[in-house]
Amino acid sequence: MIAGVVPCAGSSSRMGKAKALLSIGDSTFVQAVVDALSDGGCEPVLAIVPDDRVVAEAARVTGARVLTNADPGEGPITSMRLALRELGDSVEGVIYMAVDHPCVRAETIATIVDVARSTEAPLVIPTYEGERGHPSFFQQSLFLELMDPTLGGGARTVVHRHLALAELVAVPDPGIRLDIDTPAEYEAMLAAGIDAP
Repeated sequence: MIAGVVPCAGSSSRMGKAKALLSIGDSTFVQAVVDALSDGGCEPVLAIVPDDRVVAEAARVTGARVLTNADPGEGPITSMRLALRELGDSVEGVIYMAVDHPCVRAETIATIVDVARSTEAPLVIPTYEGERGHPSFFQQSLFLELMDPTLGGGARTVVHRHLALAELVAVPDPGIRLDIDTPAEYEAMLAAGIDAP
């Protein structure tokens, strides 16, 4: 199995409100991300939430397994570690998809899952028009490295360490490059009429 991990425990300081709760079409960001992972073949899907009742409830209604990160101060890597502790060795790897990437298509996830299962590469990273995007697949062989408490820079450091061995897969999905972190980026997304995939 390949699990989906959705970190949404961050403070959303640049956005000014919880990104998980933002609307995209008739959905929320957290619902759109969980749906893409589930429909793309990830099982289970874990949503890592802050100690916040509203965000936790929004994650619960998605059907994801919800874990609470009571101390997300060190960044998204704390949510990744919480998920990896929960999963143990029960999965081949994880697709790590932040809640601020709500426009990634389920077909893209399915492509990443298929490539991850057919390659020995420790990482699978999608590209669009030659540029790397999100989410990334991390093979189980990288879990110990991700769990290392001395790791600086989080999952990004692990990606850069193993980039030469990564399988880059081109997808026809501009959503992999669309990262919604600020009110201006959110307003631009709404103005462009971008809906949940």
